[in-house]
Amino acid sequence: MRSVAGMAVAAVLMMCPAAALARPPAATAAIRGPLPDDWKKRTSLRILPQWPRQNDTVRVFVHCPTTADHALIGSTAFTLKGSWRIYREVGLGLSDRGLGRRGVGISYYAFPGHHLAHLKCVKVTIDEHTRIRKVRVISRFTAPLVVRPFRLSRFF
Repeated sequence: MRSVAGMAVAAVLMMCPAAALARPPAATAAIRGPLPDDWKKRTSLRILPQWPRQNDTVRVFVHCPTTADHALIGSTAFTLKGSWRIYREVGLGLSDRGLGRRGVGISYYAFPGHHLAHLKCVKVTIDEHTRIRKVRVISRFTAPLVVRPFRLSRFF
């Protein structure tokens, strides 16, 4: 059966080689060019995996507007061992294009269930003489996060 399908594909390619070597449509070619200005102003947050277990490490992918130079990601799932604080913020530096990524640990002591991860894209300016820091929030975004309970059986 595979040989019949392979022969059919080969016959089609031999009969019309121009169709096989044709360029992609203009819509996909436009994506390869510079990004539209609206896309540079978008804010997004993605956490993988979306359903981590306790004591796991998740990957955080961030896109902020190009005017922001730093990102803060906070959640109740990022609590530290022995800490009384139930909400923890993690800082993340951004590239010139507004992209950033980081690995963050889900605590073993985080409560299983639904959590929210809050992203704040900020612009930080520091006065050189007084050393006073100004933090201006550019944009915000929230993503859901579900923490599953730790199971020892997954290692066996």
